[in-house]
Formats: sequence, structure tokens, C-alpha cells
Amino acid sequence: MPRSYRRLSRSVPFLITLLLVGTLLAACGGGSNAPSEPTPTAQPMATVAVPTEPAPATPAASPIAAASPIASTDGWTTSITRDEFQAQLMAAFPMEAPANRDGTIVLGESADISTLNPLLANDELTIQVVGSIYETLIGGSPIDGQPVPGLADYWEMSPDRLTYVFHLNRDARWHDGADVTADDVAFSFDAALNPNTGSSYTALFRENIASYRVIDEHTFEVTARDQFVSFLQNGPGSIFIVPKHLWESVPFATWSVNGGSNGSEPARVVGSGPFKLGEWVQGDHITITRNDDYYNGPANLQSVIFRILPDTDAAVIALESGETDILQIIPAPDTERIQNDPDLEVEIYEFFQITLYMSNIGPDGPQQLREQEVRQAMMMAIDRDSITQNIFYGFGEAAVGTQPPLSPAYAPDRMTPTLTYDPVAATELLDSIGWRDTNNDGTLDRGGVKLELTLVYASSDQTTTQIVTYLQEAWKAVGISVKLDGVDFSLLRERLEGKDFDLAFLAFSLGSDGNQTSLFGCDQIENGLNFAGFCDQTWDELDEQQKREFDAAVRNELLIAQSQIVWEQQPVGPIRFGIARTGYSSTIHNFYPNGYGFLWSLPYMWREG
Repeated sequence: MPRSYRRLSRSVPFLITLLLVGTLLAACGGGSNAPSEPTPTAQPMATVAVPTEPAPATPAASPIAAASPIASTDGWTTSITRDEFQAQLMAAFPMEAPANRDGTIVLGESADISTLNPLLANDELTIQVVGSIYETLIGGSPIDGQPVPGLADYWEMSPDRLTYVFHLNRDARWHDGADVTADDVAFSFDAALNPNTGSSYTALFRENIASYRVIDEHTFEVTARDQFVSFLQNGPGSIFIVPKHLWESVPFATWSVNGGSNGSEPARVVGSGPFKLGEWVQGDHITITRNDDYYNGPANLQSVIFRILPDTDAAVIALESGETDILQIIPAPDTERIQNDPDLEVEIYEFFQITLYMSNIGPDGPQQLREQEVRQAMMMAIDRDSITQNIFYGFGEAAVGTQPPLSPAYAPDRMTPTLTYDPVAATELLDSIGWRDTNNDGTLDRGGVKLELTLVYASSDQTTTQIVTYLQEAWKAVGISVKLDGVDFSLLRERLEGKDFDLAFLAFSLGSDGNQTSLFGCDQIENGLNFAGFCDQTWDELDEQQKREFDAAVRNELLIAQSQIVWEQQPVGPIRFGIARTGYSSTIHNFYPNGYGFLWSLPYMWREG
């Protein structure tokens, strides 16, 4: 049977990825403060990346354990193996034997993918597509989000938690028939670490990885910079592996415009996963087809089509008419009607999503947003419970803090100040720092500067439009004038990455371990997802602690303290913790979307007829 997919919204996914109420996106990496490009050593079949000190000697590999994890006599620990994980997966999610293996399913999407290069993928749809074609060394379990085998059958960890040895599947092949080797892994790591590549994961990857090297054709060693709780997810598990023989001749700085990325040269889109690229007709559809030679057994579907539709309304119509088979998020007003359709099924489940607006408080942002009192008043002007009840029909809950209900650090009762809906108190807070309506035109001003801002958002989603229209009215009621700027997905991405915005309406899909470094870390402003430009020394100090704290209870307290800092300072205004509502045709079998992954069961899915 094909292996499970990792959680496609945050292992590359386990990193924080950014989502536009329905569409994910992330920033490009690479900044002037990044270390220089890793330099290969002279040792044959070995690469050492930005080491801070000499790499340790290679340990003797311990045998695959009968049960895992298990410690060997020399203190090394062996991970769960592919077979062991497969048994766990089948026990948790019973899979029907396919009655048809010639089926095609069509997913309705309201935005196109951004690239076919997996190291540049930074939105949800793109990661879903390239995650079907390419693989990472390890994945994330759809059972609990924990690291599980991916391209590596298993891995071993040294007693000090610093050295990891990955054993690649020996039957893995690229779609063009070439063997997948540890050289490909080293090359992919080189590309991810090089700031010229433009990967969204460069900063966090560099922070976690001290060095790496090829041991032999199927064995790869990685050394961590420190004992990190989420090292596997944020280091080896965050990077898709690409074929060296097809990409080594392409300068890293030109990857984003290469034909293997933009679709003009599909022969370079060669992965090792259960699906191959069929075609990408930009603005219309992306087709992936079954890899019949997949090392872990071919998928049950012949092909999968991601169809690009004008907006979410069109996506709902396409689902109900049978033109498409799956819609990841059904708009709340349509959910009950689709639940009552005898030809459709609806799965409702919690997932790691937070809907918010982001304030640009960095040097490129407007001066009106640089005081936390203004940002707190903006939050107090919003009736978040009303948004949940009236726009989302009760699905989800008003967000307090930054950790959603599935997170181990979910603690809304511990966030202060409460910042509950109180427009009178919001006006008083603004007045206390000098913002008053001296011109009697309904907009506050101070020192000749009006409290006027612009909010940019993705205009293809009708629910998003409803929310931002409400926000505009709520802020107007307290004297804050906000102009709405609806743009398409690609332009919004450019605006965020260029810090060209005052306010931005977004949603983030968060990692299951509670780590929010990419979103709020000071060093993530240039190389991560910290588009707000938020930088707080105490938050960073807590972050360094939580990354290294293996006591779950203690770590949760650190995460809660971080959430409190963000809640008080309001660089982002949390609106809602989401509930997923996935609609799909009743002819589809073995489809198990959940909070740890939307399309993780794609290799197992089949459809009638």
C-alpha cells in the first residue's frame, strides 16, 4: 500500500504556512544577514552545510528494531519503521479494497498553484499538488501529527539527540527511472539553505540544521544545532527532495523562473512520489497521474484534477452539479444544504487554523499602527462572537490568543487584557493617547495625521469579503477609517512579501506542536512569515526555551506565555479559530480528511464507476 502523506499544511508543512481563508501562502526566504552558501567538503559523497563546529564521527548503524521507538545497546534510538506505521494507520483508518482503479477525481479550487518547484511551494494548494509528486525524508502522522517514515524507511537518533541517521528506501526511483540517493538529499538541503533559492523554509531550516553528510548511497546523516523538540519537523521533515541530476545545472538564483518551476519545462518536474505531473494549464487546471512504479505500491486513482474556478461560489455550484468531486472548505451558509444532498458527504472537523488581520508594525508600516493601544482598540471594536455566529453560522469560535483548540497550549482564559467587544472602551482608549475627531468628520486624527488605513485581502472568497466589510464598518464606528483593497491571490502574496500593506486579512494553518516561530520570531521578518515585522525580545527568549523543552507541561506554559505577549501587543488581531467543512461526492471511498491533513489519504482513495 502507498505510504501516508504528511500533513500538507505545515510539515513543510509542519512549519507555519499562511492561508487566505481557503488558500495558503508563505513568504520567500533569503536575507542579507543569512550565512553564505554551504560549501561541499572534499570528502567523496559528503556535504557539510554551514557547520558551527566539526561534524561528529559517523556512528555504527543499529539494526531495524522489531518495535519502535526502541533504544539499542549503544544508546541510539530507532524510530518507528514504515511497516509499523502502516499497521498503525490501517488500524486507525480502515481502508476498503478498491473496486475500481481507473477513477479520476476533480477538486474545486478558487486559486491557481504558484509553482511546480517543491522547494518554492508556499501556499496550500501548491503544497497539495507538489506533495503528491515529491516527498520529504519524513512525514507527519494523520493520527497524531507525530513524525513518521517518508522517503526514509526509518531513522536513528543518537543518545544526545543531536545526530540523526536516515535510511532511504532502496527501491525509491525518480519518475524518469533514476535511483533516489542520498546525494539527492544533500543537494536538496544545499538548495534549501541557499538564500538565493528563495525558499520559504530557509530561515527555520538553517536555525535547526548544523551539518549534514552522505554516508553511502542510501544513508544520510543530519546534525542538529541543539536539542530541539521539533527538530525532525522543522529540519529534515521540512524540505522536499528533488533530483540532483535534473537541477544541479540550474543556478539557485534562477530556480523561480526556470521551466521546471513555472511549468514551461514539465520534463524537469520529476519527483519520487505516488503521482506524476500530467499537465498544468495555468488558470484552468492541474492534472496529476498515477505513478505505476511507485516503490510503495501504486495509488488507487488513475488521476487527480485540481480545477481552478473563479471564486468560492462557483466552487460550490461545481460540487453540487457534479462537475467537481471535492471542495475542501464549504462556505458556512451552504453547509447544511450540502449535508442534505443525497449525492454528497460532509466531514466537519477541527483543524489548526486561525483567521486574523495582520498589522504592518515594521519600519515600512504606517505610523498609526505603531502603538499597541491603537491595535488593542481595533480589536475591542470587533464583535468576534457575532462574526462566528452570523457569518460562519456558529462553526468555530472567537479566537483569544494565538493557539487554536487542537493545540496543547490552547488557553483563552489566561489571555489578558480580555479585549472583548466594547466600542465605547475602544474609543476611550484611543482618546487617552490623543486620537480625537477634531474635524468632526467621523475620523480620528492626531497632530494633523488621520487614523486612516488600507486593508488588503483576497477578493475571490465571498466569506472573506463579508468579514472585511464588517471590519470596515466596526472600525468606522470608533473613528478608524479603513479602505478595502481586494486583490487576487498572487498579488496579495507579493504585497505581503514586499511589506507593502497597512493591514492584511489572512488565516494561518499552524503546526500541530504549537511552535509559532515562523510567524512571530524576530529573525523571521526577512526570511519567514513574520510579515507584521513583530519583534519582542522576551518572546524570542521564551521561544529559545520552548524549542529545547522536552517536558510537555513545562513547554506548554512557555507557549502560553508567548501567546499572551502576542495577544497583549496585537501585531495580529486574532478573529476566529476555524472548523473545516469538507464536501465530497459519495462515490469516493477511503477519504479521511482531518485536522492533521486534508489529502493525506489520496493514495488510498478510489471512486465508483
